[in-house]
Amino acid sequence: MSRRRSAGLAGAAPVFAALGDETRLRLVASLCAEGPLSIVHLSARAPVTRQAVTKHLHALAAAGLVRSKRRGRQRQRIWELEPRRLRDARRYLDRISEQWDDALGRLRAFVEESPTRRRKEAE
Repeated sequence: MSRRRSAGLAGAAPVFAALGDETRLRLVASLCAEGPLSIVHLSARAPVTRQAVTKHLHALAAAGLVRSKRRGRQRQRIWELEPRRLRDARRYLDRISEQWDDALGRLRAFVEESPTRRRKEAE
């Protein structure tokens, strides 16, 4: 595996690990659909406790998928998506998809050029 490929994998692995949890995936989907939200709003939509949502948000933040900021003078934190990390993950998946498409194309060419077909064409 090339260094570039392994660097892409190393960068993508924490993102996919974080998204591998259904609750975290739902939180990301909510932030994608609705934009920045408070923990109160995110917890209201989640099937887990507020403390669990906080823990999941911190896991997503550690993977670079979300970030929080304070809103004005309030102590309340607003969570928002970090779109760059999702774009990086998408590029990684696109690269894998291209590799699979190439492999399937080579397999198709091999099957279509099988010895049986070549014999029929020679007759």
